[in-house]
Amino acid sequence: MSTQTIAVHLPDGAIREVPAGTTPFDIANAISPRLAAASVVARLTPLAVATEQSSASDGQTTTAEAAMYAPENSQAPCLVDLSTPLTTDTRLELITERDPEALKVVRHSAAHVLATAVLELFPETKLGHGPATDAGFFYDFYREKPFTPEDLAAIEAKMAEVVARDEKFEHIYEPREQALAEFEQDGDFMKTHFVTKFTEPGSEVSFYRNGKFVDFCRGPHVPSTGRVKAFKTMSISGAYWLGDDKNPQLQRIYGTAFFSKKDLDDYLARLEDAKRRDHRRLGKELELFTVSEEVGAGLPLWLPKGATIRRLLEEYILDLERRNGYEHVHTPDLAKVDLYIRSGHWAHYQDSMFPPMDLENERMVLRPMNCPHHILIYESKRRSYRELPVRLAELGTMYRYELSGALSGLSRVRCMTLNDAHIFCTPDQIKEEFSSVMKLVERAYRDLGITKYSYRLSLRDPANKEKFVDNDAMWELGERVLRESMDSLGLKYKEGKGEAAFYGPKVDIQLADVMGHEETYSTIQVDFHLPNQFNLEYTGADGARHRPVMIHRGVISTMERMTSYLIELYAGAFPLWLAPIQVGLVPISERHATYAAKVEAELRDAGLRVETDNRNEKMNAKIRDFANQKTPYILVFGDKEEAANAVSVRTRGKGDQGSIPLADFIAKAKDLVANKSAEL
Repeated sequence: MSTQTIAVHLPDGAIREVPAGTTPFDIANAISPRLAAASVVARLTPLAVATEQSSASDGQTTTAEAAMYAPENSQAPCLVDLSTPLTTDTRLELITERDPEALKVVRHSAAHVLATAVLELFPETKLGHGPATDAGFFYDFYREKPFTPEDLAAIEAKMAEVVARDEKFEHIYEPREQALAEFEQDGDFMKTHFVTKFTEPGSEVSFYRNGKFVDFCRGPHVPSTGRVKAFKTMSISGAYWLGDDKNPQLQRIYGTAFFSKKDLDDYLARLEDAKRRDHRRLGKELELFTVSEEVGAGLPLWLPKGATIRRLLEEYILDLERRNGYEHVHTPDLAKVDLYIRSGHWAHYQDSMFPPMDLENERMVLRPMNCPHHILIYESKRRSYRELPVRLAELGTMYRYELSGALSGLSRVRCMTLNDAHIFCTPDQIKEEFSSVMKLVERAYRDLGITKYSYRLSLRDPANKEKFVDNDAMWELGERVLRESMDSLGLKYKEGKGEAAFYGPKVDIQLADVMGHEETYSTIQVDFHLPNQFNLEYTGADGARHRPVMIHRGVISTMERMTSYLIELYAGAFPLWLAPIQVGLVPISERHATYAAKVEAELRDAGLRVETDNRNEKMNAKIRDFANQKTPYILVFGDKEEAANAVSVRTRGKGDQGSIPLADFIAKAKDLVANKSAEL
């Protein structure tokens, strides 16, 4: 009997005729043993799919459980083990360490190594699931006795033993009913749940085995445990089973894994840097803000120094907007529920709003957005095309009911003040206004010292009629206008399907933290929907009534979030123009108090923020305290400086710079502030 031959199409266009049952590893080894050694997994694409033009990702994310346990779709590209027998014609891509998907495979395999180690040390433990994450991996365990830090160290050592054993990852199958019976007999309630939820009656259930350890999992995995080369257990936390506090509490062990020790060491160094820059820690140490249970979660209190930074940001953006043709307005922090029903926020955003308040004959609610208020200002009088564009801006305070688990310092709060604006313009003004906003964003980022950012074109998901307004023509027009605007400016961007606002597409400017996690800080949204909802009009040159277009935009985000970002960007060492205390004064002895008052008065007259340390402490202690507060300049003076009307300057990060005339220091400092210089 002749052996069936299949055609394997490679990325370089080559086609290899091989016997059915040949594995991706066999093909990699035939090409080059070095390639076989570097390969982690393979991507298979059925030829019927591979020949079609692939579209952008649909933007949907599955749960970690579904990603591991859901049945494979034989009609879509999928990752498989290198040991998978090939049975039909297919397109094959060998995934090496250079491919981002390979790292997730290594991390998921590391989760299995972790579970192996835990069961060898603590055999009474029951297993949950162990997905890869952006930062590494975790595994959920049920064990009555809590794990200790000493246990964590022992688990990491045992993982090293499992890796050293270089156990092969074998993909095996078992009848569903048999798997359920075994799990139920052993009391593995979590695995029983996963098999019941993610497999069909009568089907074969996918397992992976390494050594004696067997886990319910779809895979894929690296060829053997020895490929998990650089890993570390990180922490332990609690997590209720299925997220329900009525269920047993699990213990979640976090870890991370990389292809090399260098990558792991670099990650751990970035993690330490992130801890050093953490705005929550620095906010306390530098006396910028505090939180109080008596006030409530997600409602930080700005201390004087933090309030100074906030005020500087507010003054900066208000001045920049005025010079760019914006008119500033002020609107209430609450409104009738009817307003948000009319705008559509009640239908699409109610879960993120605080509950309404019944006041006499009115139902009021704290606003989650400022745009309905600005719309009412626009329609407060008749508008002509000659007035457009109308640019209304406000530092508008908004309230959103964030879940308590998501709250974090200043970066995630329930009360926030947005640098908000809404531009009402004619359709043919959209691109020009969009370009002006982009220039405004880039100017603000330059002045704030923000250099690393990226653009995301956030689009709707056409299949999601609940989240997004159902109007295909409106969406197609808005998305086309934004694409053309970005392309005309020569800006590179990624597309994010399903990331749009409910009423229209937007361009989001993403900033990354030390660990590479991205968040949206600035946004520009084109909106054809709300002008229709409110029947907004302007009189055109033809004398007829026309519908304006709205552009929603936020340049420097909320005062809370931008302050948190800047604290971490500068690790609390703000540039001179943003520093809450710009100059610290240290008189050497009490007899220099009069000169200290004179120096302070001249600095304040020059517009500088000054603090004098008149405590009965040693000079070095005063200098150290100002340095710990990351004060840009510390001026020390005694008899010699007083006689020469001079000061001895200590510059942050540079130390003692010697004595200079006070007038020269003031001139230099004023120049640095005026130019918003990041250097001292």
